[in-house]
Formats: sequence, C-alpha cells, structure tokens
Amino acid sequence: MNFFKTFLAALLAIVVGFGAMVIMWTLVMVGMMASLGSSFGGSMPAPVMGESVLRLDMGTVTDAPSGSPFGGFDFATMSSTPGVSLLQAVRAIQSATTDDRIEGIYINFDENTSISLTGLEELRAELVKFKESGKFIVAYQESWAQIGYWFASVADKVYANPAGGLQWQGLSTQMMFYKGLLDKLDIEPIVVRHGQFKSAVEPFILDGMSPENRLQYETLFGSIWNVMVSDIAASRGITVDELQRMANELTIDSPQAAVDNKMIDGTMYEDQVLADMGSRMKETTEEPKIVSFGDYAAQVFDESKSDNEIAIVYAEGDIVSGSGSQGQIGSASLVEKIKEVREDDDIKAVVLRINSPGGSALASEVMWRELELLKAEKPLVVSMGSMAASGGYYIAAPGDAIMANRTTLTGSIGVFGLFANLSDALKTNAGITVDVVNTNRYSDLGTMLHSPSEAEMAYLQKSVEDVYATFTGHVAAGRNMTVEAVDNIGQGRVWSGVNALEIGLIDGFGGLVDAVALAADRVGVADDFRVREVMDTPTGLEALFGGLGATVRNYVMQDELGAAFEEYEHLRQMLDEKGVQARMPYAIDIR
Repeated sequence: MNFFKTFLAALLAIVVGFGAMVIMWTLVMVGMMASLGSSFGGSMPAPVMGESVLRLDMGTVTDAPSGSPFGGFDFATMSSTPGVSLLQAVRAIQSATTDDRIEGIYINFDENTSISLTGLEELRAELVKFKESGKFIVAYQESWAQIGYWFASVADKVYANPAGGLQWQGLSTQMMFYKGLLDKLDIEPIVVRHGQFKSAVEPFILDGMSPENRLQYETLFGSIWNVMVSDIAASRGITVDELQRMANELTIDSPQAAVDNKMIDGTMYEDQVLADMGSRMKETTEEPKIVSFGDYAAQVFDESKSDNEIAIVYAEGDIVSGSGSQGQIGSASLVEKIKEVREDDDIKAVVLRINSPGGSALASEVMWRELELLKAEKPLVVSMGSMAASGGYYIAAPGDAIMANRTTLTGSIGVFGLFANLSDALKTNAGITVDVVNTNRYSDLGTMLHSPSEAEMAYLQKSVEDVYATFTGHVAAGRNMTVEAVDNIGQGRVWSGVNALEIGLIDGFGGLVDAVALAADRVGVADDFRVREVMDTPTGLEALFGGLGATVRNYVMQDELGAAFEEYEHLRQMLDEKGVQARMPYAIDIR
C-alpha cells in the first residue's frame, strides 16, 4: 500500500510539474511574441518633432542586420528593442545632417554596445561630417572608457560625471594558454601548421607567447592605438606626444585631472548637460526634445525606386561547411546567396561585407569558387568589417577592390590542423585503456586515441602545406602579387588595416557605404541606384525555435561566464572544427 501511495504521489508531482512547465513556457512565448510584435510593426516610432536632439547611445547598433527574430530580445526584462544595423546607423546620421528638425547630436555612449571598433570608426567618420555642417555634438558619460572616449572625442564638448572619470592607459589584451592544464591531464595536443605567426595553436603547445606572436601583436595593437591617439589629438587639440605621456604616467587619475589636461571640457550631472544643450538650440530652451536613435533610424529609408541595384551580401561569423547556424557563415548558405545575386539581372554589382575570423579551409575554398564565378559577371567589392582574417581573407581575395578601415584586423594568411591524443589521459585519470582493430596500417589516423607516427605526421603536414599553397595562390592571383610576396606577408601574421594598405592586402580605407558607392561607380550608376541587403530570413517553426535555442543558450552562457564567454566560444568553435583550418588566432578583445 505504501508503495502505491508513493508511486501515485510521485506520478502526480510529475504531472503537476510538467503542467507548470508548459504554462510557464506558454506565458514566456506569449510575452515574447507580444514584445516582438510591437518591435516589428506593432507600434510605430514616435514622429520626430522640430528643435530636437538625436541621442546616440550605440546600445542597439550591430554591424550586420540580425537574421534571428530574437536578435533584439532581452530575456532579463522580457522585452525587445529593435536593432539598428551599421548601414541604417550611417544613413541615420547622414539624414540628421540635413534634417532641419535635428539641431544636434547627444552622444551618451553605452559601453555594452555590441558594435565593433571598426563599426565605431565608420560612424565616427560620419559624425565628423555632421559636425562640419555647423550642427553641434555634445557627449556625456558618467565615466569614460577608452573606446567610448575615442568615439566621443569628435564632439564639440565632452563631459563626465563629477564622481566619474576617464580611463586612459593604452590598449591591452590577455591570452589564455592551456599547455599546463593539458600536461596535468596527460593530454597530448597534435598540431600541424604552416606559418611562423600562425599562433592559433600556441595556447595548446606553449605557456606564453612566442617571440613571433608577441611581435605581431605589439605591431597590431600599436597600429590601432596610434589611430585612436591621432584621432583624439586632431579633435581635442592635444599633441600625440602629450597623449602618450599621459597614458604612460597615469596622469588622468580623476575627473578634475581630465579637465586640467583638456581631455574633457568639464564635469556635470546629466540634467546640467541637457540644460547646456538647451542653451545651444536656435531657440533656447531649458531642455531639448530628445529623439531616440533607434526610433529615428527606423524612419530613415532608401527611397530610391531605381532598377539598378547594388547588393550587399553579409558574411558574418565563423566559417563552416554546410548551412551553418546563427553566428556562422555556412558555405552552402553563402554559395546560394552569391548564386542568387549573380543570376539576378537587376543587381549590377555586389558588395561582400565580411566580419569573420575564418574557420574551415575547405568551406572557404567552396565559397571562393562561387565568388570567382560572380566576379566574372559583375563587379565585386569587398568591405571588411572588424576582421576579415584567415578564411575571412580567403573569401575576400576574389574582390575587384578590397576596402577596410584603419582598425580592421586582416591577413592571418596561414593554416593549421589540431587534434589531441587522449589515450594517456583516459588511462591515468580514469583507468580506461584503449585497443584497436584496423583493416590497414593507418586506418585510425586522426582519431583521438593514439599518438600519430612519423609517417602520419608527414601526411598531415602535407595536407596543411597543400592548403597553404592553394590559399596563397588565390591571394596572389587576386591581388596581382607573386606567391613569394604573399608568403612574405603571410605566415599567419595578423595586420591592422593601416599596415594592410602598406603591404597591398587592401586597396583603400572606407566603410560599408563607401564600398557601396565604389561598386555603383564601377558600373556607371553612381547617381541612380538603390541598395538591396541579402540576408538570411528564418521561416517556419523550426527556424523560430532554432533561433530561440541559440539565443537562450548564448544568454545563459554569457550570464555564467561573463568576460570569459568570448574565449570559451572561440575555443569551442576551434575544437569543433574538423580538418585543416584557416582561422584567426585567439579571441581578440581590445580594451
């Protein structure tokens, strides 16, 4: 009798628990659909009134349009904020420059923005033009970090909270090395690579940076820092030498020190900043009408009815074979989009916008071939975003012209293969031993349960060398260089956009809008064209819940891992990939 009571109680608990879970998820989905519905047309942004100031917080700006219906959904607040793509953001600032209703811009920088350093560089260039139109820009932040300050230094006036401050000590990045952990676990990393700078595998075989790797990062970060310092010097009227001295001596140790050294114009509370902007309006007011950047951008459209289309194809994320998933460039998916624009007679030229650290070399080769076919029929302009490195440069090579920003990370022309021998780790730590049956001498090549022989290592090395030869050959043909010249600047080395221009990897500086203008000019339609963004559009319940799953997973992992999330993601993606890889080393986080 006690057994049946216990059984029935447990069964009832399961039924009740399952029912509660169904109700909870139903409520969650209803809330999400309602929020998403309001974001995608359920309610229109408020109309822009005259005598307004455009508030630029950057919090909702992303480099590429989101292909996920949950891209702007915040699971913490169960609300959705419509995202603003970089193209929309540039158009919004350009529109505000000539919009009589907008008298100024208020930069209130959100340090948690997901837009890249390069995206900020593109928008900063547009703010320079806005300022040259005679309209004002005021920037305020409770406490400025270096990236946000560089972006905001274009303003006429830069303010901070009296209890805030300004971070000013130079750029830094930290890299994790796993060799010590692998040694403790008796895991043997098996590495094959070409390129003395191809450092993606170093965390598994070294406990610190190699001299070659340190050299490339010192050069890379020095180049990006010089861009930031030179921009700030030009905007603030401070010499480069003085900015460098202040960083080296930690001079800016308080808000007042920032004021005394002309880094900011004063300390204020936000209500005082708003009053200051009110006094700058054509008709003085206590506080100007503030227009949300997201709302304003949503009302700015390309109104051209031209039959001449310039297509933008986005290649965003890690490069993988097949269709890929959210945050990846699947070779099959991108090939389909490239073929679509190649066969569309209304599309006169194509801009390939790349934001990728690379990935599968084979997938890169598949996409390279389709881009070559496109190039044979229509002009192809490549626009590099924050990074177009390794496999990202592989697919850039066919471009008739390649444009990047000064802070773009590119190059990394090199390849590697990575797997591990776990046999000793299993035996030592878990008492598990391994035996094997092969039909041929090398049937178990590439498995994770034995150490490769000298002949097997030679075989693997040859496959890496073959891929590297193909990679450098494509770059040489695309850039009109010799293979030897490509090898000299290749070897896996990462370059900034500034250095890439010097060594011939790119043709000039410019953002996405500049690349579109160049593409239109190349086909003689500079004064008569419109832009078509070619992007993934999820359909059906499978796509809906697939996007939900990826979004929830990322939300949970980011919440748990915090700043280590990007390192985890980069490591996971690199270890998941099979075969030879053309991938950027490390997950670079510039601070």
